Amino acid sequence: MNLSARTRRATAASAAAALALVLSGCGAGSGDGAVSLGFVNGGDTEFHTCLQASVKETAEAKKAKIFTANSHQNPGTELSNIEDMISRNVDALIVQTVNVDALKGDIAKARSADIPIFLTSVVTDDPSDILGAVVVDLKQVGELDAGFVEKDAAGSSVEVGVIAGAPGAASDLLVNGFTKALPDNAKVVANQPGMFNAAKAQDVAENMIQAHPKMTYAFVANEEMAFGALKAFQAAQADVKIVTVNGTDEGLAAVKDGRFAATVANSAMTTGKIAVTNTLKLLDEKKTDKIAMTPISLITADNVNSAPQYCSVKKKS
Repeated sequence: MNLSARTRRATAASAAAALALVLSGCGAGSGDGAVSLGFVNGGDTEFHTCLQASVKETAEAKKAKIFTANSHQNPGTELSNIEDMISRNVDALIVQTVNVDALKGDIAKARSADIPIFLTSVVTDDPSDILGAVVVDLKQVGELDAGFVEKDAAGSSVEVGVIAGAPGAASDLLVNGFTKALPDNAKVVANQPGMFNAAKAQDVAENMIQAHPKMTYAFVANEEMAFGALKAFQAAQADVKIVTVNGTDEGLAAVKDGRFAATVANSAMTTGKIAVTNTLKLLDEKKTDKIAMTPISLITADNVNSAPQYCSVKKKS
């Protein structure tokens, strides 16, 4: 019988560690607390907070031990966090990367320690290097917002501004999906990073509307930044329709009352649940999708009441 990576590492461990594993059980996700998972988070946005809450809740519900660390959008910190999780001899790593370029080093470190790695939000070009992934189709997220602009503009020539997140990983995929799907009548007149920070996004939006007073749409790479951009547009008395991403309670309320024109819902809670559930199944070599997808949907005032729950924890005031 072929041994899983987890079993091979346990066999090679010290006698004390091996004894502890034997006493604590032998099956991943078997409900006896035998499995330990390391979750390395990439940042501090509401998405990251909600994702981590879901990962922890799901792991605890399945009696798995969970360690967490945050890389705060720093690739070097991410690699250090990976190394720390390896030192804890976790059975698997779940990683929300800060940058797809950082993954090569992450995966190499994990593989050298024979620890499988499961990704959230993105997937590598070669999935054979990883245990699995749960992916938000960020390109399609951008395309859905672009589709709203196309339908809403109805063939009229319009100017569009883009407020991206931090360069790399999710933001690039989102922005490329959006800009490449726009119709010919929609011209991108500005594209600047807001660094997933509401105050920074507000500054960017202020500069955009000053430079491009005819701008009628803004694509903003998450709802936190979108609220910052909204303040800038309101202060300038500019009628700019905001399309954005997440589907948080606050974002849905803004769609409902018209402050946002549209958002694309991609539940962080669902992503976290899938990540832990599939990691445990794949560790036990049970049948499940190696690459799973988080459901997404375009939310407007017409269907806002059907949006999925985004987060299991309430945002602090």
